[in-house]
Amino acid sequence: MSKWRFSRKKHSSHPELPGLFLPPKKHRLATPKEQSLVLAKSRLGLVFLLFALAWTVIAGRIGYLTMNSGDGKRAVAVSSHKNPTSRRADIVDRNGVILATSLPTMSLCADSRSIIDAKEAAKKLMKVLPELNPQKLEKDLLGGKHCAMIRRHLTPKQYNDVNMLGIAGLEFRPDERRIYPSGNLTSHVVGFSDIDERGIAGIEKSMDERLEEQRDPVALSLDIRIQNIMRQELHSAMSEYSAEAAAGIVLDIATGEIISMVSLPDFDPNQPGNSSEEQRFNRNTLGVYEMGSTFKIFNTALALDSGLVHLGDTFDTLNPISIGRYAIKDFEKSDHNLNVTEIFAHSSNIGSARMAQRVGGMRQRAFFTKLGLAEKISLELPEVGTPLLPSAKNWSEATTLTAAFGHGVAVNAVQMIGAVATIANDGKPVRPTVIKATEPQEEIYDPIISPKTSAVIKALMRLVVTRGTAKKADVEGYMVGGKTGTADKLSSRNKYEGNGRRASFIGLFPINAPRYLVYAMLDNPKANAKTMGFATAGWVVAPSIKSIVTQAAPLLGMPPMPEEIMESVEAKVMKPLGSETVDGIPVSELPHYAEAKDKNRER
Repeated sequence: MSKWRFSRKKHSSHPELPGLFLPPKKHRLATPKEQSLVLAKSRLGLVFLLFALAWTVIAGRIGYLTMNSGDGKRAVAVSSHKNPTSRRADIVDRNGVILATSLPTMSLCADSRSIIDAKEAAKKLMKVLPELNPQKLEKDLLGGKHCAMIRRHLTPKQYNDVNMLGIAGLEFRPDERRIYPSGNLTSHVVGFSDIDERGIAGIEKSMDERLEEQRDPVALSLDIRIQNIMRQELHSAMSEYSAEAAAGIVLDIATGEIISMVSLPDFDPNQPGNSSEEQRFNRNTLGVYEMGSTFKIFNTALALDSGLVHLGDTFDTLNPISIGRYAIKDFEKSDHNLNVTEIFAHSSNIGSARMAQRVGGMRQRAFFTKLGLAEKISLELPEVGTPLLPSAKNWSEATTLTAAFGHGVAVNAVQMIGAVATIANDGKPVRPTVIKATEPQEEIYDPIISPKTSAVIKALMRLVVTRGTAKKADVEGYMVGGKTGTADKLSSRNKYEGNGRRASFIGLFPINAPRYLVYAMLDNPKANAKTMGFATAGWVVAPSIKSIVTQAAPLLGMPPMPEEIMESVEAKVMKPLGSETVDGIPVSELPHYAEAKDKNRER
């Protein structure tokens, strides 16, 4: 009987699965190295399983939402509620698409007091994490600290590989990593944070406290679909015309929301350290530029609203205006003196300057101030440049003349679009914002110009597209109106470059009841055979505007205008111009206008 008891085998209560269960007692390992290896393997199964589950859930959610985004309201990954696992809130676009979120990761630290062989441990770690500095690593492993940080934000593979080394004294600590699923697409607006998730740029910086203290997502005004269209078109134009940089904005005039804001070149916020200062520079907010002839919108609005200038007034546009050693000239010389309508449609610098002379410099600067062009704009981004306008005391006659056509003063693009939107909004101020509006902007009952002047400017902007410098921006069914601007660039020595220029266009659609404003700029574009040797805005920017409006308008819920009502609507838009002429042709004889006018008479 005793023999039988001696030979009977004892069975373990656990199956012998390496890495998940410890072996039976009689097989326990003797050395510290072997014991730590077994312990590491026991941790690995559970933690790796959690990693796999987390990434599977996230990937599955993203995939599901991507496949079911056909309604145009959602794409990529949608966040509709709090992120309970993160200490920092998500940033989303206006439709809930995730632009910034935090994912759980593991970080590696070392209890150097428990490291048995620091040199051997460092050698093994370098094979798994070759990006580490070998001298610093060995120093950390010998430093005597309880937890010397070795590597932040390990990938699942790196975590697995380090764990398999079985080095006693290494510890893994739960961590978070901020990621940006849209990458370059929204980099200048969303910005980025540092390794500790402290905001460094963009919304991440300006709303750092809000993102830390509240779990509800921050919803931006951006629409990722329109953002993608803008970026693609600007990138294409940069390539085609060999431009150095580009910028573009789409604004909802009714709410002030910026639907799209793109600055090129851009950067990947997931790896901001790999980007240059030029890539991180936001040309829409931080850069201030002389805007060129787009400023003629303000000059003309001021002149007409003051009552000192009327549409039928004719100015001397045949003779240049001398300013010291310089002279104000027109890009295309006219064969007759132009009236106000012609001055705007053909973008005459001479005519604009003479209009400003009649109104006066003090009125001009006061008007710019009312439009918000004299002070730094209030926007929810930290990267905002200060406009460069001479003080009232230093506002000279030369400044008055050159500011009339956008030289001698410099503002950023967001200020520019806000001011143009105000002109188009019957003079009621529009405040641009990059945060999704939850309620209409506060109504301001002190318009800067009269609705009558606003209607005239909109008619003139439509004329620029149908008969002026921006014919290539016209989109059938959407009645685009706008103004081109081609400004010479200042060199580092504060002198205008011979061939350097910024070409821009700012437009409204539909011009009969403007809802959206679109702006685009190319920095130093080059002419090619397609542009007949020209590199002005009408040739290199206007075609991009047409493409942007064509693609974006339907996504914004705006169908094209039926052809059968186009004629009457066009006539209504042009009516404020009365019988004034463009190149000697009465506006009443422009396409669609005369026919619609006759039909109205019959009624």
